Amino acid sequence: MTAPHKFRTVDEQLTALRKGSAEVIREEELRAKLERSRTSGEPLRVKLGVDPTAPDLHLGHTVVLRKLKHFQDEGHTAIFLIGGFTALVGDPTGQSETRPPLTTEQVQANAKTYLDQVFKLLDPNKTEIRNNADWLDPLTNQEIVRLCAKYRVARLLEREDFRSRLQKQEPIAVHELLYPLYQAYDSVELKADVELGATEQKFNLLLGRDIQREYGQESQVALTMPILVGTEGQRKMSKSLGNYVGITESPTQMFGKLMSISDELMWSYYDLLTDFAPPVIVRLKEAVRTGVLHPKKVKTQLARTIVTEFHGENAAKKAADEFDQVYRKRQAPDEMKQYDFDLTGKVRLTRLMMKAGINSRTEAERLIRQGAVEIDGVLIRDPAHSLDITSPRTLTLRIGKKPPFQIRIREPERA
Repeated sequence: MTAPHKFRTVDEQLTALRKGSAEVIREEELRAKLERSRTSGEPLRVKLGVDPTAPDLHLGHTVVLRKLKHFQDEGHTAIFLIGGFTALVGDPTGQSETRPPLTTEQVQANAKTYLDQVFKLLDPNKTEIRNNADWLDPLTNQEIVRLCAKYRVARLLEREDFRSRLQKQEPIAVHELLYPLYQAYDSVELKADVELGATEQKFNLLLGRDIQREYGQESQVALTMPILVGTEGQRKMSKSLGNYVGITESPTQMFGKLMSISDELMWSYYDLLTDFAPPVIVRLKEAVRTGVLHPKKVKTQLARTIVTEFHGENAAKKAADEFDQVYRKRQAPDEMKQYDFDLTGKVRLTRLMMKAGINSRTEAERLIRQGAVEIDGVLIRDPAHSLDITSPRTLTLRIGKKPPFQIRIREPERA
């Protein structure tokens, strides 16, 4: 028979679990649950549900995932719930229009990749993996009607996204109203003591508290985490906005993107993406403010910490060394991106820059005037600069603070 787990004191647990959180509803309930758990030796059941709507996760997704890890580190049961059913419905949270549902095949393919990624943070031997398709798929019509009868439409329409769409006379499909009820029923099925989610999930988490009471269970505690701001420092981290750091990206890519964030933004990243204790972060911030530490040194520590978590210490060190090589010593990285360009005779430098991703000729010319462009180590300041492309060769371009890349001039392919 397994001996009961010996938990840390309730105050010690609360200190760790509060870190970075936006809101705990209600904290006195969480304290009572932790005290009861410590007395009985029975861990709390902590639920995090994720709909596999895309194959890859980024650091924004890991904010709440890290909080699940904190509960796991305290000895509680981490339940990672894959929304195999709810992903087919489509979460309306934050949506300004009806989201087209995914196919079963898409959901299954995405779910398969999720587990490899989440186990970079969670202990696979101590994580309970569940799929809500296991109990939501078999629900009968009578059971769905009984679930719907436990909540009023007027309260569902209090959700900010629903209310906004009604005011704008934008459509709301019936299945969208069912989504938060299904998510709440997950908490009933799992007997969740705590449910985690981003701040935008607050309504759904609170609905789970209500539905659990309707089914005769004690209400779960709802713990929300802030939304992580993307690398540009303005909007929510998102792949579609291009301001993300993917957890499956190479160590070099991750490190470079993290070093690109502003000095101000790095404190939020320290808080939400590392296990540095709040007093340590306060001391680092004060050291930067007083000039004892340079912001770049503190940011380098942040980037190395995050890359180590996903790729290991050796990979993080190599990425840091390469970053230093490129940006401080102005040397080319060991591996550079390459772009192919067919022989065309005389070609404007701006065309080559656009080939490599610069949005427009105007933007390319502006960068050249600012002295932000080098070809093979030579600074170019003439926006009309042209190159004679008369034989196959490789050019190394550097634009601003981005890593250098290569343009391979090649013979055109024959038809």
